[in-house]
Amino acid sequence: MTTHKPPRQASSAGTSARRGARAPGRPSGEGGDIRDRLLDAATRRFAAQGIGGTSLRDIANEAGVTPALVHYYFGGRDALLAAVIEERVMPLIQGLRAPVQQAGDNLRALIDGFVRTVIATASANPWLPQLWVREVLHEGGALRDLMLDRVGPLLPRMLAARFAEAQRVGQLNPRVDARLLVASIMGQTMFLVASAPVWRRLFDADDIDTDALVRHVLALLESGLEMPDA
Repeated sequence: MTTHKPPRQASSAGTSARRGARAPGRPSGEGGDIRDRLLDAATRRFAAQGIGGTSLRDIANEAGVTPALVHYYFGGRDALLAAVIEERVMPLIQGLRAPVQQAGDNLRALIDGFVRTVIATASANPWLPQLWVREVLHEGGALRDLMLDRVGPLLPRMLAARFAEAQRVGQLNPRVDARLLVASIMGQTMFLVASAPVWRRLFDADDIDTDALVRHVLALLESGLEMPDA
């Protein structure tokens, strides 16, 4: 007569271990937080080292994770760069339009609001002017086409059109080129913030805060905006 033994039961510890196991390569923790951390790390590295000079390993080290985790969330550097543009760069550019839209026909309010917004945005996000200098102004910069194709129609060309209209109705000095006024304002705001580490040390100017920068830029622009005496 054959005796049948009951099947051996798996230990509760072994079962729990199998249930708690995760798929290889899948991150634990809050996925959204990790993804945001990677985007922030990529943004800082791209600004500091340049997009072409930054590897996924550099970004992983900045975020304190493994390169495999960067691949898990973005697949590769091109997708990561696209996410940085859409989720970090473009929202700030969109925000710069607000003072232009809110000013209506008031040219002074437009200039004042735009200067204040650009300087405040660049100061709060120091990677932005760094990235602008590296990847837009430099020949071959990875974001130059973005500036020409997407940002240009969104903001600079709109500003130039507003300035040209102000000239047409006698609100802006006719000796000023409306197009160059846009470039001048960007240079006096974005470039001024980008070069702050240099001029602060050169002139021992740590006392100059954001409000002082705004007053300085508006004072420089004031005479150029005024109509000449009749």
